[in-house]
Amino acid sequence: MTAVQSSLIDLQIMWNRLIAVVEEQAQVLQRTAFSPIVREAGDLSAGVFDMQGRMLAQAVTGTPGHINSMALTVGHVLRHFPAETMKEGDAYITNDPWMGTGHTSDFVVTTPCFHKGRMIGLFSCTSHLIDIGGMNASTETTDVFMEGLYIPMLKIVDRGAVNETLMAMIRANTRTPIDTEGDTYSLIACNDVGCRRLVEMMDEFALASLDELAEHIIAHSRAAVLSEIAKLPRGTWHNTLVTDGYGKPITLQAALTISDAGIHVDFTGTDPIVPRGINVPLCYTLAYTAYGLGCIVAKDIPNNYGSLEPLTIAAPENAIVNAMKPAAVWSRHIIGQLMPDLVFGCLRQAVPDRVPAEGSATLWNVTVSGARHSPPRFGVNFRTTMTGSGGMGALPYRDGLSVTGYPSGVRGTPVEIVETIASVIFWRKEYAEDSAGAGTYRGGLGQAIEIESSIGEDFNFHAAHERIIYPPRGYDGGQDGMPGLLALRSGPRLRGKGVQPVPAGDRLLIRTPGGGGIGDPAKRDTAAVQADLRAELISPQAARDAYGMEAVAADSLLPAAR
Repeated sequence: MTAVQSSLIDLQIMWNRLIAVVEEQAQVLQRTAFSPIVREAGDLSAGVFDMQGRMLAQAVTGTPGHINSMALTVGHVLRHFPAETMKEGDAYITNDPWMGTGHTSDFVVTTPCFHKGRMIGLFSCTSHLIDIGGMNASTETTDVFMEGLYIPMLKIVDRGAVNETLMAMIRANTRTPIDTEGDTYSLIACNDVGCRRLVEMMDEFALASLDELAEHIIAHSRAAVLSEIAKLPRGTWHNTLVTDGYGKPITLQAALTISDAGIHVDFTGTDPIVPRGINVPLCYTLAYTAYGLGCIVAKDIPNNYGSLEPLTIAAPENAIVNAMKPAAVWSRHIIGQLMPDLVFGCLRQAVPDRVPAEGSATLWNVTVSGARHSPPRFGVNFRTTMTGSGGMGALPYRDGLSVTGYPSGVRGTPVEIVETIASVIFWRKEYAEDSAGAGTYRGGLGQAIEIESSIGEDFNFHAAHERIIYPPRGYDGGQDGMPGLLALRSGPRLRGKGVQPVPAGDRLLIRTPGGGGIGDPAKRDTAAVQADLRAELISPQAARDAYGMEAVAADSLLPAAR
């Protein structure tokens, strides 16, 4: 097929086949992973790249923060290890936040793929490891060197032989050596599976290289995105978003420009880095900015080098969205996952009928650690993370989704999994009534969670949360979502960031934020209010106060007395 030009039908079939190949790659990673955040929640990414390091296809399974930042990693790999030096059976690893996916707990493994003795492309993958030493899962680090094992760009497999020295170093720098080693092997293995499937595809279609297919994918994807951008008004729009920050609020600013060349976002005016681990490397800022833009202008176009190329950003050095090494960045998701809401505020001024209200955005992960036995035994403990979410903002034509990992795409971890590996019990995990911002279309609901020690011992809660002081905003008359809440059942409120103890016999209370509403609540369909009331998503008081409706029977609502 390489002797003559492939038909468009052939190229489209091969493009779809590549997407299937990387999805199998991702599924192998998820099914062989040791970390529950990967195995249960899908906090991973997988993709295939051409010889120039351009991403041709990404797996559907995965997160934008991993996928869109990993898309840059392979270029770094090729700069450190040129393709002509790579051999069949090699694999490379890094967790450098500025060359990887933004923090040290994400290992990235890249593997060259060979067909009939000739290198044809590369596979790369990422997953989140639960523990790599240091002050893991913490907002309290003050530089990257406190954030655990730091792996520069290194070769971890040399012609099929694992680098045992590097693997021993990885095992020695974690509190969970079996899990961490197992996760590293799962990354290596999934790339090998991807390569085998690609080789099968090359043989089936009689291909000698991916060059023609790569140019087809990239050119058509770029053209499709530019075609969608051409339908948008030209101009520059600005938005400001204030976050809880660490100890004091942080202001994020964006100027979004739509031109014939694409969409550019400039973060000039955003506050500088802070001396805690919530700063964001630029690769992660780009990942979630591009994802937010793509959701509005390119939602039906496959994600690859070509579709990402027209979406660009700029930020001053050491703005909090462009933290330079050695800034502390472990909890970079706290700020980074607000990027879609920030750019949505700009796009809402240009295309208001397509953009949602603000949502909880940042993941509400529940990270806990403590003793496995009572009384505690030195060195016998647990540390785990349960992924959680709040509500999405309403769209101009429908309610927001409740308890949905947007924009991360991460699924919620089942409580049964957490209870099997941590000495905690969940007493409650349900929709938080009245948490959604009211509107013609309401926001999505947050969630109410109660957790207690299951062995009568204190445990630690590693808070890393946003939207407690500044809730998701509603628009066009829609109300703000309910802010998040962290507290103990005994009464004290907890801080949104930092490690805090939960005493034995007390309970940790968590309420994740609700999404903002859109439109005047008085214009909401009566049947929709009634359905929410019947499902206990809103209270009778909210029906009266927010929607002006009075419940007079189990199945009817009347306008409230004014």
